[in-house]
Amino acid sequence: MFGNTTIGIDLGTANILVYSKSKGIILNEPSVVALDTKSKQVLAIGQEAKEMIGKTPASIVAVRPMRDGVIADFDLTSGLLREIMRRITKESGTSFRKPNVVVCTPTGATTVERRAIQDAVQSMGAKSVVLIEEPVAAAIGADLPVDEPIANVIVDIGGGTSEIAIISYGGVVSSTSIRTGGDHIDDEIVQYIRKNYNVLIGEATAERVKMELGYAPIAHTEIHADIRGRDLLTGLPKTITVSSTEIQAAIEETLNKILEAIRTTLEQCPAELSGDIVDRGIVLSGGGSLIHGFKDWLIELIDVPVHMAPNPMESVAVGTGRSLEYIEKLNKTLK
Repeated sequence: MFGNTTIGIDLGTANILVYSKSKGIILNEPSVVALDTKSKQVLAIGQEAKEMIGKTPASIVAVRPMRDGVIADFDLTSGLLREIMRRITKESGTSFRKPNVVVCTPTGATTVERRAIQDAVQSMGAKSVVLIEEPVAAAIGADLPVDEPIANVIVDIGGGTSEIAIISYGGVVSSTSIRTGGDHIDDEIVQYIRKNYNVLIGEATAERVKMELGYAPIAHTEIHADIRGRDLLTGLPKTITVSSTEIQAAIEETLNKILEAIRTTLEQCPAELSGDIVDRGIVLSGGGSLIHGFKDWLIELIDVPVHMAPNPMESVAVGTGRSLEYIEKLNKTLK
């Protein structure tokens, strides 16, 4: 049914990952495009473009074409995908001519948003495009037995969206998708520092602060870090010292939204599957789940076992690439 070259693409708000069956993850780059506003030419993509955010002259903009897990700028996303295909063909030396592509979409995506993703991938020269729901891909990538009639609960916290789903027999039994994720945590940090210190910091700095000082609402040994930004009163550069307790308070609201979504999904679970959840617990994937203490905080509050996926950042991409085997397997079973 599917040719030899099948690639899975995780079109994330923060990162784009490409997975091929023979080579595993062949590309992992930030979803950022640097564009010359005069000639509309793409100057750089990925890490190279990400380093330009907030540091370019007026004629060059570094933008993220994906917002909240869906396409915000169609032309840029198409350009980004074409450039990625060129890069993986060049680097791996393998020709991915007309590959079959599987792409994941957020569960809450509208028909129009799904169509846009399909068209963008088609425009890079794909032979066929199959869309798969993000939590299903994450569960497959986290090695959960999604094709069996038992409850698999996956919590996937990405850059733009958090997806919580209960999957059984290859399909989503109940799910919640909220447009809250790692990017929103970065925004909270930017706002907090602006409000309390009158200092403006950029996206990249906020992300670094989140990784170093971001803690879920649990007791921990306080740590400090120096942050550089622009003083809003004098307009001059300024260095401030911030503690992990402050950042913990700043991001608590966003983490509580994610907790609420997890509770809502578990409440919608059919009674027969509830027993499985108590035994098997839930699995965390996505970069957002790596916040310090997040797992322990969830265990305290929802009373079921919580496990980390083997490779949280790559689960969705790996699952997207592997999903075709599952789709075929399930089709056979259901027939």
